[in-house]
This record gives sequence, structure tokens and C-alpha cells, in this order.
Amino acid sequence: MSRPVIYQLFVRLFGNTRPMVPNGTLDQNGCGKFNDIDDRVLGSLVDAGFTHVWLTGVLEQASGTTYPDRPADDPAVLKGIAGSPYAIRDYFDVCPDYAVDPSKRLDEFRSLLDRCKSHGLKVIMDFVPNHVARTYASDVRPDLTFGTGDDTSVFFAENNHFFYLRPTDPGGGPPLRLPVADGVFEPERLIGKVTGNNLISWAPSINEWYETVKLNYGHDFTTGRDTSHLPGPDAAVEDVPKTWRTMDAILAYWQGFGVGGFRVDMSHMIPQEFWRWAIKRCRARNPETYIFGEAYDSDPMKLTDGDVLEALLDSGFDAVYGHPPYQVLKAIYDGSNWANDLNSVPFSSSFHRSLHYAENHDEVRIASFLHWGGLGLPVGKPVSAILLGMSPGPIMMYNGQEVGEQATARMGFGGGDGRTSIFDYGSMPEVVKMHQGGLAPSQTELRQWYIDLLKILREPAFTLGEFYGLNFANGDNPQFGRVGDEGFSGHWLHAFLRHDSTSGQSFLVVSNLNGRETLRNVRVRIPSDALRWLGLGQDGSVHFSERLSDPLETDVFTNSLPGLGLPVGDLAPFQVRVLAF
Repeated sequence: MSRPVIYQLFVRLFGNTRPMVPNGTLDQNGCGKFNDIDDRVLGSLVDAGFTHVWLTGVLEQASGTTYPDRPADDPAVLKGIAGSPYAIRDYFDVCPDYAVDPSKRLDEFRSLLDRCKSHGLKVIMDFVPNHVARTYASDVRPDLTFGTGDDTSVFFAENNHFFYLRPTDPGGGPPLRLPVADGVFEPERLIGKVTGNNLISWAPSINEWYETVKLNYGHDFTTGRDTSHLPGPDAAVEDVPKTWRTMDAILAYWQGFGVGGFRVDMSHMIPQEFWRWAIKRCRARNPETYIFGEAYDSDPMKLTDGDVLEALLDSGFDAVYGHPPYQVLKAIYDGSNWANDLNSVPFSSSFHRSLHYAENHDEVRIASFLHWGGLGLPVGKPVSAILLGMSPGPIMMYNGQEVGEQATARMGFGGGDGRTSIFDYGSMPEVVKMHQGGLAPSQTELRQWYIDLLKILREPAFTLGEFYGLNFANGDNPQFGRVGDEGFSGHWLHAFLRHDSTSGQSFLVVSNLNGRETLRNVRVRIPSDALRWLGLGQDGSVHFSERLSDPLETDVFTNSLPGLGLPVGDLAPFQVRVLAF
């Protein structure tokens, strides 16, 4: 499979162009539809270089909106009127909000899948294995509704779908009291369930995943991380825990619809034994199914003592989230990090198979004036060039990133903090401008810059090649972007090589992360061992040609690169040079 380039498209907001009323209902604010993702939109994604589209939040979720075949959910179990797309109410259905005719929502979703296929785009959808909405009840497959047949008298049983609270558990005993509305959730007045983030309490706080309940994969998470007692990858369906069987049926259902892959929510909280079994069955149904996982090795809820990112890859995932380098770069602007701190990121096999991003629905907008140093939309250029260029793994952009969406407005339950709310009805103002042809020149330029970057990142050096960091070799180089009285280099300047030995293609990427200072007369040293790695001798010359930024053509003697370095001239604030040689 070629390197996936994924566009994360949040269906609820993407196509909606109506003005937003804070905390507004569906009737007041409108909602994006499957039909908004038309041939024009899909064609533009293909033209920009995307290979996959992650249709975020399409599964039917708990919601405050009523439909003839589905009453609204209790406000006590909702985050926002629209509800969280990660509090799933029916795993075998899609959200009726997104259909022009809600009664035909599955037909409209199938038509969208067909449109994507006609453009050569593979569709990814969410798979949320750790938790479901407190009101989960499948209308499509009532026989597979979670909780059916559970022994509710015990905290844990291998073939229960849920973990059940005991009267003596923290929170004051029954009934379950939730932190919004009137608090008491009648369906759990006597029999309560453990909250999705492993919280054993009758009174979860507003900071918990209170709207969800934890699913049980045959392992009692309170006993530790050893899951070796669970079945192996070749186990028969009848020999695995009940939740495994239900989840396998869900995956098979959407594969049968033509979904090409899954983004797995909080995949590190699920036993590896399940992944080895389930992914093997997925691939037996369709060998090309693409599966990547949201996962954080630092999360104490992970179910392995070792590196959970490596474990997930070993269990069959195609990719996992590349969160560590994102954190390092963000802390350059919101903390005290230097570009040199990227040297601390372990370049393990998980790094090179990680999915890298500068934004997603959980993270703040990179153009937000509340984050990333408050420097606005141009900061996305050097950050993206580094994050998306360092690794040959898959890359992802979040809708609105390409036009500098800022997420400044309070939408209701969420928003106003630099994150685009996933809980409310509304729209994305800059995306609305993109749909209506009203972008400012700076936004049009930014969008084209991202398209140009993605085109370069499809070259063999980036998709097949290897990485060589150059900040190590330039710490004592006074012409490596020092600002003010800095006595060491590598605060605001980052440089690396990408090289593919088969094609012989090589690139140098140099990024100015400073949003206010032009870095003058920059030279980048390329040490002798890097030259040997590139297959270049000490004698002869090399021609460098700019591919992304202002024109630059230069020839240098190879033997000057370790000492004098390559002259790349002045780098304006946030400028990135991508030099082919």
C-alpha cells in the first residue's frame, strides 16, 4: 500500500454554512449532511493529494435531538445538545442528523461511500471499542445490543459486556448521579455501570467520560495489565468473550458496506489478544482494510507493561498515533522547548509507522491565538513540514487546518478554547468561507502551500526513504539560526535529510519555527557520515534546487558541507525550504 494521506472530515460541521447560535439546536444551527460531501468536494481532496477520507463521527450517537423512530436522550448523559460522537448509541446505524431524509440515512451513507469510491478515495470510519453511550440500544441489530444477558449482580464476569458497580463502590452508592441536568439517571438507579475511562464510581465528575460506559473484553482491568489468559488469534468465535463476538460482527457489518478502514479510538485500553484475533478476521474478509489507532504510551490505562505503540503494531495495526513529536513541537511555543528537543523523540519502528498530524479533533487548532504562541495560521507551515516530513508513515490533516480555522467561538458544551467542538451543532467559519469562495489571500496561499507540501511528500525520499537529523551536527554552528545572544544553535531552526537509496533521491528540509525573526545567512552543516549515507564522496559538487519556497539554486563542493555548510540564505518567519539534490 502506498503512503496514506488522510483528510479528517467531521461530517457534522464540514458542510454546514449556517450562522451559529451558541448552544443552538439542530433547527437553529443546521448540520452538515452526507450529501454536502459531493463530487466537487471529493474531487478537490483528490486533487490536493489525499488518498483516504476519515468520515469522523458518523455512527449513531446519543443526542438531544428527537426523531420519529428515536427519542432524544436524557440530558444527564449528554455532552452538548448534539452529543459526543464517541458516545455511540447504535453501532449498526449512522447519525440521522446527517441525512436529508433521516429515515433513509443508511442509503444516503451508502451513496457517499459510492461517491468516494468513484473518486478513488478510501473511506475510514470510527471504531470505538472501549466504551458506548449509557443509552446504547441497537434498533438495527437488537439481538446484539450490549448488556443483553449480562449478570448484573457481579462487578466482572468474562461474558458480560459491561462492568457493574457494587453498592459499596465510591460515590455514595446508588443511584448513579451524573454531573449535568438533574443528575439522577433513572436506568441506573439500582444497577450502575463503570464509566468509560475506567472510573468505578456512582458519582462521576464533569471531568470524567460520564456519558459513556466501559466495555468488558474478558479481562478485569482492576487486576493489572496481564491479559495472557485471553484466547489466541486463531480461537473459534464460540470460544471468545461475548464482547469480542459483538465487535467482530460490527466490523464485518461496516466492511460489508464498503468501508475501507477504521480509526480506532483509545486502542491502547483494549487487550492485545483481542486485536490479534479481530484484525486477523478483518483482513480475512478484506486484506486491504486499513486500521490505525489512537494510542498513547504514557496513559496509565494502557493494557501492556511495554511500549503499547509497538504492541499494537505487532498485533496487526497499520499505524498508531505519532503523538510524542507533536508534543515536543507544541512546547516550543507553549513551553520552553527548543527545536533540538526533537532529538529526544525515539526513532523506533513505531515512530516510522506512526500517523503524524498537526491537528485532529482532540487537539487545539494550530492557527488558534490561544495556543501555539498566538501566532496565527502561518505557524502551521514549519510545524507541518517537520511532523509530516520526518517519517514515512501515514499523514493526516484535519478539516479547516488548510485555511487556518481558529475555533475561537464558544459553541455550547465545547468550543472557545481553540478546539472545534465535537459536541455541538454549528459550523466552522473559515471552512464556510472556503465553501463560499470568500477566503482571504493569506488563506488561499496557505491552502496552496499545504497542497504543494503534500505533493512533495509523495516523492520516494519521503514515502520510502530514511531520516537523518541535522540539529545534532549544528549545535556549535553560529550560522544555524541563532537569535539574540543565544550561545548555542537549534532553538528555532530545524533541519533534516530524507534519502531513498533505491531511487537515489535526496531532500534537505530546513524550517524556521520563529514567527517574528528572520534568520540571517543560514548555513546547514552536513557531516561526513551523512554524506556517506547519501552516497556522496568528499570530492565533487552537489546541486541543490528549491522545491517549495522562494527560488534557490546553488552548487557547492561536497567537501565544504561538513565545515562551512550549505548556504540557504535568509529564512523569513515560518519559512520552510525543501531542497532537492
